[in-house]
Amino acid sequence: MDFLKQLIDFVLHLQEHLHQLTQDYGRWVYGILFAIIFCETGLVVTPFLPGDSLLFAVGALAADPSSGLNLWVASGLIFVAAVLGDTVNYSIGKFAGEWLVNRFPRLIKQKHLDVTNEFFEKYGGKTIIMARFVPIVRTFAPFVAGSGAMNYRRFMMFNVVGAALWVGLIVPAGWFFGNIPVVKENFEFVVIGIIVVSVLPMVYEIWKARNVKKREEATRRDAEAE
Repeated sequence: MDFLKQLIDFVLHLQEHLHQLTQDYGRWVYGILFAIIFCETGLVVTPFLPGDSLLFAVGALAADPSSGLNLWVASGLIFVAAVLGDTVNYSIGKFAGEWLVNRFPRLIKQKHLDVTNEFFEKYGGKTIIMARFVPIVRTFAPFVAGSGAMNYRRFMMFNVVGAALWVGLIVPAGWFFGNIPVVKENFEFVVIGIIVVSVLPMVYEIWKARNVKKREEATRRDAEAE
C-alpha cells in the first residue's frame, strides 16, 4: 500500500520529483529515465510505471535551464530505451510467452492480453505504433506480437516508427506547454488529463469487447431456447 501511495505521488508530481532527481543524481538521472522507460515497455510485469506523463514532464523540465536536463540527450536515451524495451518484450513473448501466461496469471493478466488482442484484430501490425500512446497496451503489445509469431523485421519497423512518434510528439509537447504558468501551477491535473486521454482507447476496446460477448451469449441463449 505504501508503494502504491508513493507511486501515485511520484506520477502526480513528476516534474517536482524529476527536478529533485536531477539535483540529487546529476547525469545519473538519464540512467534512471532509461530504466523506467525500458521496464515500462520491456517487462509485462511493470505496466504501472509512468510513460506518456513522464515524457511530458521530461520535456517540461528540460525547458527550464536551471534543471540541468538536456532535451536532446534525454529524448535520445528515451527513444533507445523504448525500442530496446519493445524488442526484449517481443523476444520474451516469442520464446516464453505461453509459459509465462500459464505460470504467472496474476502478474500477466488475461484481460490485458484480451484488450491487446482486440487492438491487433482491429489495427493489425499498426497496433505496435498505436500502442505507444495507450498505457498497459503499450506494455503488452510487443509481448503479444512475439507470442503470435509476428515477423521480426515487420515488428521492428513498427517498433522504431512508434518510438520515434511517441518521443517526438510528447516530449516537445512538454517543452512547449509544460512551463506555461497555468500548466505549471496545475501540473498534477495535466498529468491526470494525459492519463485519462491515453486510457480512453483501452476503455473503449474493453467496453466494445464486453458488448460483443453479451450479444454472442444472448444469441446462443436464443438458439438454445429454440
